[in-house]
Amino acid sequence: MQKKFGILANRNKSNADSVAKRLTETLQRRGALVVMDEQGAAAIGRAELGVPRADFAAAVDMIFVLGGDGTLLGVAREFACHDIPLLGINIGHLGFLSEAEPSDLELAVNRVLADEYFLERRLMLQAEVWREERLLYRSVGLNDAGIGKGSFARMIEVKVAVDDEVWDEFAGDGLIVSTPTGSTAYSLSCGGPIVVPHMQVMILTPICAHKLVSRPCVIDGSQRVTVDVRATHRDLGLTVDGQVGVALQSGDRVIVARAQCDTVLVRWRERAFFSILQSKLSGE
Repeated sequence: MQKKFGILANRNKSNADSVAKRLTETLQRRGALVVMDEQGAAAIGRAELGVPRADFAAAVDMIFVLGGDGTLLGVAREFACHDIPLLGINIGHLGFLSEAEPSDLELAVNRVLADEYFLERRLMLQAEVWREERLLYRSVGLNDAGIGKGSFARMIEVKVAVDDEVWDEFAGDGLIVSTPTGSTAYSLSCGGPIVVPHMQVMILTPICAHKLVSRPCVIDGSQRVTVDVRATHRDLGLTVDGQVGVALQSGDRVIVARAQCDTVLVRWRERAFFSILQSKLSGE
């Protein structure tokens, strides 16, 4: 059965169109079917390959994501519940979630067409905001859900419960609830632990807690986190994956639990997690 590949590129990247064009040509030379979103297809002069975004998931078996980690996070949120494997091609900065570079497009295509890869399922979070017993906001995320104050606001107070048992109460800048995938992102910069990505856990990481004994905690992925927020100001909010979110009010309740769907990433077997970790985060 002929595989159908989708290509989604972050066209804010200067080389996005040229890489998308090369990838399209490489796949088609090997007899693969290719579709793109309508804007991307028009940008490389291949409008006939364009598919409306709403119909994209039904048209493909795998998606090549051209961009950086932020691009892949956005695509993951959009398509996670369709169970479509994502292969990241790094044309961004860090590319921690990507598996290939523009310089090895030919090799990446060969490996995909030869089924020389494995699929890795990554736990996702679902975050909800409740205000006066009414659901105000819901989103899923691959990295994290952050509850925090604005840049110049005073501290906020959070009361955090895990499965209805109070874990901690503290004043500070907020709290991060992270997946293993997100353990190397915002949580890491706030002192959270690095967790290997296949584990089915969540990480609770206080942000600048004004309390000596507030420390990060790893909980099971099946547990539910409830965060009650208090503040004397209005500059506070929930952010999912650092990209989407909603303003909060004092008295709001944020509930974070495992999402009903996972992100599925295409991986090469020889790329070990800790070698990638050292390469990407060495600061060299």
